[in-house]
Amino acid sequence: MPRPHVYKTQAIVLRQRKLGEADKIVTLYTAHGGKVDAVAKGVRRTKSRLAGHLEPLTLGSYLLAEGRELDIVTQAETVDAFPGLRDDLERISRGLYCAELVERLTPDRSEGNPIFRLLHQTLGYLSMEANYELAVRRFELRLLDELGYRPALINCAVCDHRLEPVDNFWSVSAGGAVCPGCADEALYLAPLSLNALKMLRLLARSPFEDAARVRVSGGLSAELESCLTDYVHYVLERDVRSARFVETLRTLPGRIESRSAASDV
Repeated sequence: MPRPHVYKTQAIVLRQRKLGEADKIVTLYTAHGGKVDAVAKGVRRTKSRLAGHLEPLTLGSYLLAEGRELDIVTQAETVDAFPGLRDDLERISRGLYCAELVERLTPDRSEGNPIFRLLHQTLGYLSMEANYELAVRRFELRLLDELGYRPALINCAVCDHRLEPVDNFWSVSAGGAVCPGCADEALYLAPLSLNALKMLRLLARSPFEDAARVRVSGGLSAELESCLTDYVHYVLERDVRSARFVETLRTLPGRIESRSAASDV
């Protein structure tokens, strides 16, 4: 069924870019129609009533009119601006990273409800939860799964035998965890500790609240990040711009480390 000439949708703003002297193109991830580029006319003027509702990482309700090449934003209302995220540079950098992954990895105008829910949920965690790094790792893993790139975590990615509860290996080219018996330098292996494998499985199958109860050491957090960001980079076949911003923040003096909760893995 064709979409109506004017349609209303909830959406999350992924990014915006300048168009001409007064307009912007905004990339929206809509609740049911996936990724859409739309023109926001006059939004760069100081008196624009749309501007505040079209900032990246805003969940809003938008009225869009179909255009010949791009749709046009005619009305906008903020539903959730995630203020806890915007007040913290570390958190907003992770939100921008998640938004960029959705923008880079998803096709235009596809059925988008599961990914919309995942991004909405993750922005909420980034806004409120102490362990926001773990929320990003869960997002990466679940997004890869939704898009058909689920890494092997139960069986070896090479021989398909069940992984033993020992230290294994991680290979982005093989597609996930690799058992010691299949270790081959041609697979560009990285060590995968048993605790990291357990945590990846927990993030893949359980609610975030269950994973957030686990105290994740700095070393384990770095291992999880290395595994999943390398996997994302392999799937994308290029760098993620906002990932460099995250790394830049880590080099700043006096940065605040994220806190974790409850018992060890």
